[in-house]
Amino acid sequence: MTQNSEKWNKIIHAYKSYIKIEKNLSPNSIEAYIRDITVFENFILRMYDVPPTAVEEYMIERFLLHLFEIKHTKASQARELSGVKSFFNYLMLTDKIEHSPAENISAPKASRHLPEVLSINEIERLIGSIDDTTVKGRRDRAMIEMMYSCGLRVSELISLRLCDLFFGEGYIRITGKGSKQRLVPISREAQNLVMIYLDDRDNSLSDKAKAKKSEQYLFLNNRGGKLTRVMIFTIIRKAAQYAGINKTISPHTLRHSFATHLLSGGASIRQVQDMLGHENITTTEIYTHLDQEHLRQAIDKLTL
Repeated sequence: MTQNSEKWNKIIHAYKSYIKIEKNLSPNSIEAYIRDITVFENFILRMYDVPPTAVEEYMIERFLLHLFEIKHTKASQARELSGVKSFFNYLMLTDKIEHSPAENISAPKASRHLPEVLSINEIERLIGSIDDTTVKGRRDRAMIEMMYSCGLRVSELISLRLCDLFFGEGYIRITGKGSKQRLVPISREAQNLVMIYLDDRDNSLSDKAKAKKSEQYLFLNNRGGKLTRVMIFTIIRKAAQYAGINKTISPHTLRHSFATHLLSGGASIRQVQDMLGHENITTTEIYTHLDQEHLRQAIDKLTL
């Protein structure tokens, strides 16, 4: 088993370099791919003790059955199979195998769940619940307003730099998945809250730090460092609690709400796709199913 384990480790290490350099995936995506393929590796070594090049189709089918038995959702099973297929496609590209053992295996079809969405009133309550008499509160207000009104992913928010702000033109530059950049309009309210926060921020920076403004992240923690995803989750959930919003929300809820409100306001699905930075429009199409109340009101106006 030790010998085969070493073979797995060597190939997974090379695969990680491949998806980082050739696929240009984000650090979070790379971490997810490697985590899933490591789970698969552990299963194969435990059950069959073979190297990656000796994996057969029935072993992968047994792996999927194992995921089902330990109650992984269909969506998780599909994602993990996708990672396995990507791994064996890499082995084919590097001439380590002739055919992928995962080629003919289909993923279980996951049921499509509509994401949780906040109303405009709830968004206002969420932002209004934050105490703006403190430096931290003014920062948090600016972050939540920007996440919502620009439709940002949490990774995009914490990676924003001062050099990405083009307030004179009314845009910010976002670096999304796969390092793809897009320009997104920013509301006057978001600009005002960011400018208020920047006054606090500049007063707390040293002269040396001020000289390197173009290299700096926009939103900083109390120690002047980059914020983490977990911090943003905590800030939003505490704000929801103070606002009395009894929904399970996350930073992505703000993005879902932004997209839904855009469509309700008359934006086209193509415009929403561009704003969100979705590569495939089918990802955006889920939002067309969300505004049921808007549709119901339209039907009520019809006369028979």
